[in-house]
Amino acid sequence: MPEEWQICLDSWILLAHNHLLVSTKVFSLKVTKKPSLVQFLVSYAQNSSVSADAKENELRRKSFLLIHRILSEVKPVPQALLDRAFLADLSRVYSKSKVLSRLLVDVWRQEALEESLSMRTHKANLILELEHNLSSGDSEELLGSVVALLRTCYRYGQFLMLGSDLIDALSTAFKNVKTPIMRNKVVTVAYFSLISLLEPEQPRISTLLDHLYSLKATTKDDSLLKAIVESTPFLQKLQARISGPEATRAKSLMESLKAFEKPPDGRSKEPVRRKIDKGKRKDLDQYGHDSTGGIHVHKLSLVAQVQDLFPDLGSAFIVKLLDEYNDDTEQVTAHLLDDSLPSHLNSLNRTENLLPGTTPQTHDLAPGLEPHPTPPLRPTRRNIHDNDDFDRLAIDASRLALGRKNADLTADELLSAQRPPSQKAAILSALAAFDSDDDERDDTYDVEDVGGTVDATNDDNADERREEIHEEALFNAYKMSPEVFNRGSDTRRGKYRAALKSETGMTDEAIEGWGIMAARDPRRLQRLERKYEMSGGAAGQTLLGRSSWTADSGAEGTEESDAGGDARGGRGGRGRGRGRGRGSGGAATAGAGVAGPSDDKNTQVARQRKDANKGSRANHNRRDQRARKMARGGLIG
Repeated sequence: MPEEWQICLDSWILLAHNHLLVSTKVFSLKVTKKPSLVQFLVSYAQNSSVSADAKENELRRKSFLLIHRILSEVKPVPQALLDRAFLADLSRVYSKSKVLSRLLVDVWRQEALEESLSMRTHKANLILELEHNLSSGDSEELLGSVVALLRTCYRYGQFLMLGSDLIDALSTAFKNVKTPIMRNKVVTVAYFSLISLLEPEQPRISTLLDHLYSLKATTKDDSLLKAIVESTPFLQKLQARISGPEATRAKSLMESLKAFEKPPDGRSKEPVRRKIDKGKRKDLDQYGHDSTGGIHVHKLSLVAQVQDLFPDLGSAFIVKLLDEYNDDTEQVTAHLLDDSLPSHLNSLNRTENLLPGTTPQTHDLAPGLEPHPTPPLRPTRRNIHDNDDFDRLAIDASRLALGRKNADLTADELLSAQRPPSQKAAILSALAAFDSDDDERDDTYDVEDVGGTVDATNDDNADERREEIHEEALFNAYKMSPEVFNRGSDTRRGKYRAALKSETGMTDEAIEGWGIMAARDPRRLQRLERKYEMSGGAAGQTLLGRSSWTADSGAEGTEESDAGGDARGGRGGRGRGRGRGRGSGGAATAGAGVAGPSDDKNTQVARQRKDANKGSRANHNRRDQRARKMARGGLIG
């Protein structure tokens, strides 16, 4: 490096250091009164490049601190530092700086750059360039600067996406341009412009969906939207960041965009493990080259594809990226666009090229011979006969027989054969232990025919019975003075209401509710009037149903008449009879009783009829009918 250049570097570093040490007021005066500092920073951003020299890196750091202080502290900010070209150069030089991204977003918001004349002029010129003159070298440089600023300032992308002019111009340029380099530039500009609308700080999902539907309407086999989905992780970011009410609108759109994705042999979703370099290489022959004679032509084509998108990257660096991601250009492109390379790749020289005549030794001799664990042995089936005489083959051959042992033995011979006394004694002892009662017929339902118990009454209507207790008092009060049931504070405090509450124990709401229901139902009042006035006050009398004898009940015997509830004749047999008659043997003689003698023919017929019908009525109807009869007689069952 020339000595004069070293002296200049030392001078610039010293002056930058002195400017950073002064106070804010003095620093603002120097920036506004002396334009030399601003001119130096603009020139440095325009001509700076990546270098490994320590002094140049120190000057690079000092220059960034000066720019950050000017944009943050000096008011008003010099217009030269707000120019779009300077911001693009600054983004290119400090592309990896997260601080620069936050700084540019704040400056854009504070200075309202989207309303400046220079930005509007730049957007109009960019649209004209895309529509008419995109084949020159200046166009490639312009698109490169646009991409650099889009990557660091998402507000710039949102400004470009206002309206549909730019997205239409990008679609037109993609159709007109045939060179792969310019097509990739157009795809990159469109990708970063659309992604800027998904930023969480200020998302504009509705605008993004409008642009996507517009691009989808003009989709053909070779379209801008298809190229964006195929070559960038746009669809994955769209699915991850979109939420809220817009997600429903975007659901069908994302499903249709999945048709543009490549088959699932591309990007791996699992984190890529770093390969450990063990120093193993393929052996070289005596002439200094291996059997391949250079890089395979397939890898050379992959390197060319990546260099079309990133021409500033060296071929050696791209080869290392391809080795890291298993020759997958989509993963390489995605990680380069997102700036998410692993640390061991970020530290490499990005401009390194392959030396002519050399080959990177990155291939394994036997990639499919990784050691695998020995599979476990198949399980052995075991049973209770393991290790017996047959299993150990220790049994005598005379004990073995193929098929039935006594194939000629017949049933007559078995019956006539003499049994040993021990076998006969075992049979007799088993008969002696047999209990004949175990074979007795199930008479579960017969107990009802001899006066069985009645189930306890169900208490589900307890609330209704409690209300009926006070029904007469409420009805008499309603007939005497319906005003007692009115709603109102005067009525509730009156002595008649207090007397009614004391008599019935009901609340004001319950009394008023009873009055409302009575006023709405005249039939209920008529029924209560017949019940308590015309019957002479016999409030507790139970209505009796029809109990006359019919031929149907007699035809089916006592059981059927019992189920109907209208039988009059008694029935003989065990226990007390049921019904209203006093006969003691009428039903038994008629053949309807089941509890008679077991050898009686009528008893057997009744049992058969009972067994045939118990599935439909079972025991429930008989119990219910007996309960009704007991209630009619005034008895408590």
